[in-house]
Amino acid sequence: MIFGPVPLHEAEGAVLAHSVAVRQGRLRKGRVLGGADIAALAEAQIDTVIVARLEAGDVGENEAAAALAKAVLGGGQGLDVTPAFTGRVNLLAQGAGVVQLDVAALEAVNAVDPMITIATVPPHGQLGNGGMAATIKIISYAVSGSALQRAVGAAGKGAISLARPVLHTATLIITEIPGGAGDKGRKAIADRLAALDVALDAVVMVPHERDALAAALSAAQSDLVLVLTGSATSDPQDVGPSALRAAGGQVERFGMPVDPGNLLFTGALLGRPVIGLPGCARAPALNGADWVLSRIVCGVPVSARDIAGMGVGGLLKEIPTRPQPRRGAKP
Repeated sequence: MIFGPVPLHEAEGAVLAHSVAVRQGRLRKGRVLGGADIAALAEAQIDTVIVARLEAGDVGENEAAAALAKAVLGGGQGLDVTPAFTGRVNLLAQGAGVVQLDVAALEAVNAVDPMITIATVPPHGQLGNGGMAATIKIISYAVSGSALQRAVGAAGKGAISLARPVLHTATLIITEIPGGAGDKGRKAIADRLAALDVALDAVVMVPHERDALAAALSAAQSDLVLVLTGSATSDPQDVGPSALRAAGGQVERFGMPVDPGNLLFTGALLGRPVIGLPGCARAPALNGADWVLSRIVCGVPVSARDIAGMGVGGLLKEIPTRPQPRRGAKP
């Protein structure tokens, strides 16, 4: 692509690089100049314009953005593609879900040419209907066909997709202690589930005792079981994890390097995933449980190693109501 100022009589068919005022209004940047445009510019006594001129083998910005979007989507699972405009294409969620990214492939695409770019939400980012998963932008008015071909090749087959919810119902079991929080947090948890298209079809209150909780776990019939204990789960042998084992289930991970959200545990019972929620889940603010909940609901495996890897970037916003804030009171 050739970029720069040219005499007006040589500008027809080129792409206008900057908007220009004429008597009838403005000619917007990105416009392919036609004969009428040249006449309007001449009438405005403009004899030189800055333009981009495509060379042999170049691909225009919109065509290039659309081609790259098609490559990174592969089968297009869970995402819609907007029409290309000014070299940009957005990938939008068709509903609630978790974004799946081939990070290595996307980094390879962005390394091909600085004019070819893809920006995405973080891996496993949760989106609602219409949420933007990625934006593809061709910065210049055209790129070489060879660079575009390399970028398309680097994208592989489906570097971006959206995992949609596979679990659709949940039971919330809350344990009670004298003077405890009761069912505080019920709405916040229901709202989290609703954002993932999951119905909270049962809320069960039981004493904060291993056997009572184990019985409630065994009786749950939903796709997903959530446990919110009246007293914080502070050890792998505490009431919550112990009750899951007593019911015949398995504890897969206790504790996570995300704050707030440290006191989470995950497990399974009779094929159903079980999540022991940290106390911070009573508030709507983002916490580590959100990262685990969204993946499990959308059928994305969450191993102990996955949770261990959440620590980098896992220092989240402080909660004003925390009983013991990270920072002590100012002297």
